[in-house]
Amino acid sequence: MRDKLIGIETRFEEIEQNLGAEDVLSDPEKLRHLMKEHKMLEPVVEAFRAFRRMECELQEAEELASDDTSDSALREMAEEECAALRASIADMQIELKKLLLPRDENDDKNVIMEIRAGAGGEEAALFAGDLYRMYTMYAASVGWKLEPINQNETELGGYREISFMVVGEGAYAQLKFESGVHRVQRVPKTESQGRIQTSTVTVAVLPEVEDVQITIHPSDLEVETLKSSGAGGQHINKTESAIRIYHKPTGIVVFCQEERSQMKNRDKAMRMLRAKLYEIEQQKQTDHLTATRRSQVGTGDRSEKIRTYNYPQSRMTDHRIGLTLYQLDSIMNGNIGAIIEALITADTAEKMKAGEHEN
Repeated sequence: MRDKLIGIETRFEEIEQNLGAEDVLSDPEKLRHLMKEHKMLEPVVEAFRAFRRMECELQEAEELASDDTSDSALREMAEEECAALRASIADMQIELKKLLLPRDENDDKNVIMEIRAGAGGEEAALFAGDLYRMYTMYAASVGWKLEPINQNETELGGYREISFMVVGEGAYAQLKFESGVHRVQRVPKTESQGRIQTSTVTVAVLPEVEDVQITIHPSDLEVETLKSSGAGGQHINKTESAIRIYHKPTGIVVFCQEERSQMKNRDKAMRMLRAKLYEIEQQKQTDHLTATRRSQVGTGDRSEKIRTYNYPQSRMTDHRIGLTLYQLDSIMNGNIGAIIEALITADTAEKMKAGEHEN
């Protein structure tokens, strides 16, 4: 591990020197690439340098503790310092192992989220709206921006489906484990006899994909312009600004009507299509890994039930990591940071465990 860390530090120092070079400063793309790599390596290098400082401090403390000519009280203090430093070094070794784990190349990207009502009719649509509100409030709490793409609202204010983009640093890293089936157990507003109903909502989380990563041939697309409409089919825009794009090779259909400009709707629809095509390519690459080793936090498959929200008990259970919290009101108000952190921690532990077996 030390050799690898030394190599990373050497590369980090090379990048710092190159960032001031004239040929780099005159090439925006090269500069952007080096700055991105610098940012990625910086926390590893800082942790490694702190680790080495601790090692030096430990060596000095051990020498003082073993010096028979020193005062006994001083030696005792040095021994206590040795114990504290050994514990800190052990913790830092674990942190360095985490930092050296392979990074998901999509972690820093914006995401496109799709929420769709599943089993449960109108109640499922209402809960889709509740989840959208939950993610909206969480995004606001961490300083992210939401950009609507498409929504199909019901008469009671729920959503048959709603899609939107989350713009912010690390959005995919934080939200990728939200992908899957969310189950709700509660008494619906439409239920007069007070019976609890179980409904489901599907959430998909897709990283935003740059043009260079996915090639889309214009001949593979069928593009329609439509009039935007609201709940119940009522027109909210008399011009044909909504865009529907059909990708013939895959059968994927995307729709966007949230902007008044046809051009902006087309741009958002194409971004969504690229994300969906990228997800298909990613799935092809990871299928063989899924068959051999199932992640502790699940595969992210949309058919997988990941979480239950039980309103009568004010309970949220994440089935992938066995996490249960009795603070449902707070969670539905966007306070999902603790859940996300627990999922990230479980995923990191699983990756470290897998790395130990591979080594």
